[in-house]
Amino acid sequence: MGSLDTTPAAAAFGDINGSGAFQPLNADDVRSYLHKSVDFIYDYYKSVESLPVLPGVEPGYLRRLLQSVPPTSSAPFDIALKEVRDAVVPGMTHWASPNFFAFFPSTNSAAAIAGELVASAMNTVGFTWQASPAATEMEVLALDWLAQLLRLPPTFMNRTAAAGRGSGGGVILGTTSEAMLVTLVSARDAALRRAGSVGVAGITRLAVYAADQTHSTFFKACRLAGFDPSNIRSIPTGPETDYALDPARLLEIMQADVDDGLVPTYICATVGTTSTNAVDPVRAIADVAAMFNAWVHIDAAYAGSACICPEFRHHLDGVERVDSISMSPHKWLMTCLDCTCLWVRDTHRLTDSLETNPEYLKNDASESGNVTDLKDMQVGVGRRFRGLKLWMVMRTYGSAKLQEHIRSDVAMAKMFEDAVRADDRFEVVVPRNFALVCFRIRPQGAMTEEDAEEVNRELMERLNRTGKAYLAHTAVAGKFVLRFAVGSSLQEERHVRSAWELIKKTTTEIMEEEM
Repeated sequence: MGSLDTTPAAAAFGDINGSGAFQPLNADDVRSYLHKSVDFIYDYYKSVESLPVLPGVEPGYLRRLLQSVPPTSSAPFDIALKEVRDAVVPGMTHWASPNFFAFFPSTNSAAAIAGELVASAMNTVGFTWQASPAATEMEVLALDWLAQLLRLPPTFMNRTAAAGRGSGGGVILGTTSEAMLVTLVSARDAALRRAGSVGVAGITRLAVYAADQTHSTFFKACRLAGFDPSNIRSIPTGPETDYALDPARLLEIMQADVDDGLVPTYICATVGTTSTNAVDPVRAIADVAAMFNAWVHIDAAYAGSACICPEFRHHLDGVERVDSISMSPHKWLMTCLDCTCLWVRDTHRLTDSLETNPEYLKNDASESGNVTDLKDMQVGVGRRFRGLKLWMVMRTYGSAKLQEHIRSDVAMAKMFEDAVRADDRFEVVVPRNFALVCFRIRPQGAMTEEDAEEVNRELMERLNRTGKAYLAHTAVAGKFVLRFAVGSSLQEERHVRSAWELIKKTTTEIMEEEM
């Protein structure tokens, strides 16, 4: 008879995890590194106002400052942090600066940073409910909280009070691009089924629609979803609608497509376009879409945050008629990148196109139908614990403080707009919506539009070279226009006033040189 082997594991395998073993999650190191990182972040936020908003570096600068090959040996964490401070920070465009007025804001908060830190430490991969029940349910809860702040109809909630689990629901994605892509794919598949298409044979007959002010990512997502570029309609807008989509023009184009044998499939309506903050009329667009059974998606990436305030909520009127809506709290609701919230009226239309069910992910909870597996509402399978930071922002600050933040930014933008209108050298090119002001030096005397573009471009470039402000531009009806977007988390009235004084001073210098 044999005998049991009583050799200790350590003797059999050696001292694998001895005192000198690599321990990347050593608790003392975690505490030490994070304390040092928090001090670094504290110093950064205390000093960012004094840093040049736009760095003066040249392409390739970082490779010259940091070693070009990966190190073989370890080094103290302090060395890496010093290299970040000495090499990385000087090359950053400081979106956190209160002197940042370009694009749209990328807001942040102590609560969001803390939520991101905790979520990163837990490092969960919540593709199914079972993979991390709390991560899934926190995301669902945060989405329902935000839906309530936006006063979205119950059909968009993950759970309704009257009937238990509803047909709608939401998911947190990385960006608006993803929200557009997954809804386009769902609308595509639904249209193909209605048309009786075998596979994707009928995709060349599907048509999609948006205003010419719609974000460029929409047209990119259409191509990724397989739509024929010749059937992607970019509908011209003009000052008569404040650059919003005209429902009458939309109806005309969709009917013409039907007459030509095409199938209207998807309309993207925007609440707060990137160039000018135009607002497409949601209810009227939904009325047109209903005539053709087309999917309507609302892109409210930036301005959706403002709709938590009752005075701005009317911009979403008609939302009960649409199929999906997305907004990005990382733009204007104090929640750091990345965080785009997508709600759909019928989650089955999304999961029918995106569901994956490999054997290794099957489990009783998923099979029961009582849980939400968020992997089936996105392109990938793995997913970050984004819901925690969004929940922490709402739980920490409450709706009143978040509304105060939005209203303060809008008030500062109005103050800037009033100052621009009071100086006859300038003009506000489109009516201000929310916290974006589109303005320029107006053509004067014999100045042509070409001259106006040159002088406004020079103004922008000089402002940005000072490091004291950063503005971006757009084109409106062929005019070169400066965009002044208020909303950086550290911004106060004094920063807006200081930027305006710099704009006036720089404009005076340019005009004196022109004389």
